[in-house]
Amino acid sequence: MNKFKYFFILLVAGSSLISCNKNDDNQDVEPIRDFAVQYATDKATIEGYLNTHYIVVTESAGNTEDMDVVIDSIEDAATQVPIMSYKANVGTATFPQLKSKNIDLHGITYELYYLVLREGTGESPMNTDGVLASYSGSYLSDVAKTDKNPAYVSTTFFEQLKYPQSVFDLTGVVRGWSETFPEFKTGTASGNANGTITYTDFGAGVMFLPSGLGYYTGSNSIPAYRPLVFSFKLYQIQRLDHDADGILDLNEDINGDGYIHDFRNTTLYPNAPVNPDDTDGDGIPDFIDVDDDGDSYTTKLEITKPATEVGVVNGVNYGPSKYFPFEAFTLVDDPATPNTDESLNSEPKGIPAFVKTETVNGVVKNVYDYETAGRLKIHLDKAHNTTKVTTITAKP
Repeated sequence: MNKFKYFFILLVAGSSLISCNKNDDNQDVEPIRDFAVQYATDKATIEGYLNTHYIVVTESAGNTEDMDVVIDSIEDAATQVPIMSYKANVGTATFPQLKSKNIDLHGITYELYYLVLREGTGESPMNTDGVLASYSGSYLSDVAKTDKNPAYVSTTFFEQLKYPQSVFDLTGVVRGWSETFPEFKTGTASGNANGTITYTDFGAGVMFLPSGLGYYTGSNSIPAYRPLVFSFKLYQIQRLDHDADGILDLNEDINGDGYIHDFRNTTLYPNAPVNPDDTDGDGIPDFIDVDDDGDSYTTKLEITKPATEVGVVNGVNYGPSKYFPFEAFTLVDDPATPNTDESLNSEPKGIPAFVKTETVNGVVKNVYDYETAGRLKIHLDKAHNTTKVTTITAKP
């Protein structure tokens, strides 16, 4: 009798568990929204925000608050100018300037708005470089009209970083960042006696991102399908080499437009174009391809110097690196450091380009060009490389 009772209890409990699991399986799960449909909603939200909000910019060169911004809804149209009106400043010397660019992603074309407060005076990052930047982020939400209030766009703050200590790799953040930061430049940095650094003339702006260029289905404290607003200051950049082949991403941008992409993700690029930054056409862009020219020799091997041409050899300075730099460069000795000869860090040869083969004393060798501007460097010249780099001889 007891055994039967226990068996009955277990049977009921098991049935309950199965019933619960079936109910769980039948719960409605919202499918991911169509990118085009969601973008139309986001675009309306962003443009509504730009037309109903104004910005106040702090100008205080050399101080932390320089280029701080406050964005708020317009209360007095006579004194508060909508952000959208700054489109009229584009092409002039007047700032702010509201610019936009088209981004082809997810099979649609996004229009990305960004407000230039100051362009900066230094260098621009690639879309795959590292950036040292402060920022403040908020997301936008549409609030429906009620009997008492009209419809409006609300802003919710979610994150701020005022004192960045390390760089952000632009390949590891939302797409809107990697599309916007290359439109700005760094400024200058100077060290202070207390160990801090003062940044001046840096690029600063505000980006307005549709959710498809942000987190889309949400992330942590950010709800799904929310456009994002980031104000930012670009202090410094770090040139990166993602495939560790000895060639910076900057120098693997073959068409020189400042952007390199991997088009193999069919969700991001359902209609992928021919990649202009893929030397061997294997579908892998050079910046993540360890064999750029597809000749079965890694790029790092191809740019390796002969062992006899590293450092100072027989009174000749070949440069301290084991690898040829993208281009030769010369450093001048600094008289302020009498115990260090900076000129020894010069690299007199850049990555070689094949010129011809020649026979010297019965030995056939390759002749390379290390300096001519526009030469077809080894890792960019698929046709020529039939021997390892250790056979190279200097061009006469």
